[in-house]
Amino acid sequence: MTQQSTNQNRSQLRNIFRRDRWETITITAIIIGTFMLMQPFYMELFTWSFMMILTGTLGFVIASHFPEE
Repeated sequence: MTQQSTNQNRSQLRNIFRRDRWETITITAIIIGTFMLMQPFYMELFTWSFMMILTGTLGFVIASHFPEE
């Protein structure tokens, strides 16, 4: 592998693991999980709401360690 291809791979990884994109996704998961918890219509959504909130929270903790740019 050359130095240029290594830098290109590193650049692609930095684009994938940018903080702002993943924080938005995880915050959306937390909001959806909260909605699932508070809705009174479907027990199945209520059942999965805690896992959705937990996944979003853990994802946010991980995403907060990603580089900003």
